[in-house]
Amino acid sequence: MIRSETPVLLKWSVVSQLIKARLTFLVLLTTLVGFYLGSKGGIHYGLLVHTLLGTALLACGASALNQYLEREHDAKMRRTEGRPLPSKQMQPQTALVFGAATSILGMAQLALAVDLLTSLLGAATLVSYLFVYTPLKRLTTLNTIVGAIPGALPPLMGWTAASGTGQIASEGLALFGLLFFWQLPHFLAIAWLYREDYARAGFQMLPVVDPDGERTGRHALAHTLGLLPVSLIPVALKMAGVLYMAGAIVCGVLFIYAAWRFSRELSADRARRLFFVSLLYLPAVLGLMVLDRIKH
Repeated sequence: MIRSETPVLLKWSVVSQLIKARLTFLVLLTTLVGFYLGSKGGIHYGLLVHTLLGTALLACGASALNQYLEREHDAKMRRTEGRPLPSKQMQPQTALVFGAATSILGMAQLALAVDLLTSLLGAATLVSYLFVYTPLKRLTTLNTIVGAIPGALPPLMGWTAASGTGQIASEGLALFGLLFFWQLPHFLAIAWLYREDYARAGFQMLPVVDPDGERTGRHALAHTLGLLPVSLIPVALKMAGVLYMAGAIVCGVLFIYAAWRFSRELSADRARRLFFVSLLYLPAVLGLMVLDRIKH
């Protein structure tokens, strides 16, 4: 039994790395939150399934194509050398075909079963991630800010799909802003921990060109400070109530404190703590927004 199951488990482990399963799960979670908050009255479960399926296909395709484009650079990093392509567990052509096919299917699924605007937002996510953010990683430290754009689009896609208006609403943009600001200190913490890896691969992350870490710490703190007022916009838009507001303030202050400590002591331990707090912050704030949603 064990011997017959091992190849299947191995194949899944390879595929899960190719599609960046944990990142894809986060994309689907934020899309789900956006869809729930954007639903007027009851939830249209059929539409929700189509939205999540199309988004999942796009996310899987984008991850596979990203690894195809960066396979030579991934081979130079300890953090990524075990991925399917640099470790020779999968042929580049396989990843290319898989990524292209799932991306096309995802956009078609959204266009035909959801609406055109949601599909266009998905296409914008794919294009900005692969053809803007990915090459910019080797050119400028601004890549992190640019990369936060495709990462922040999924909840806007969810809101747009659920609302059915065919328009981008301020409420959806509020969710986009929340995800955008959250990503920056989250990624800076990762980049500080793996700055030597990024340098070997030729990626121009801020910690690579900022050896003393002063700018890295300042940017992490600045974006957590910016995140706090942005996280309160849903209250002003009457998306959520007092419970969410109180929770968002508490979570925001804790996030700011972690970033401040990191900026004062640029150590691996402080970077890990900032990363850990960022992982707690997002589900806590989104969960509170869902719990304290104001129905219209």
